[in-house]
Amino acid sequence: MEELLKTIVSDLVEDKTAVEVSADEPNDEGVIVYHLHVAADDMGRVIGKQGRIAKAIRVVMRAAASRSGQKIMVEID
Repeated sequence: MEELLKTIVSDLVEDKTAVEVSADEPNDEGVIVYHLHVAADDMGRVIGKQGRIAKAIRVVMRAAASRSGQKIMVEID
């Protein structure tokens, strides 16, 4: 899952070396939280107008996770 998130985001940003993904341990409900860190200049590219790109990233990640029987959440830090 981390590699999928990195692949999606690295195509959107200019500074590909600043893309970092970290994952928390599953919480009580079994949800794994992925934290996405990008360069400050690329934050707007990842969020998009009115958060549309961020929503799309979350939808794709949730769909991929559900295919493997996981529950995930993506937070952009």
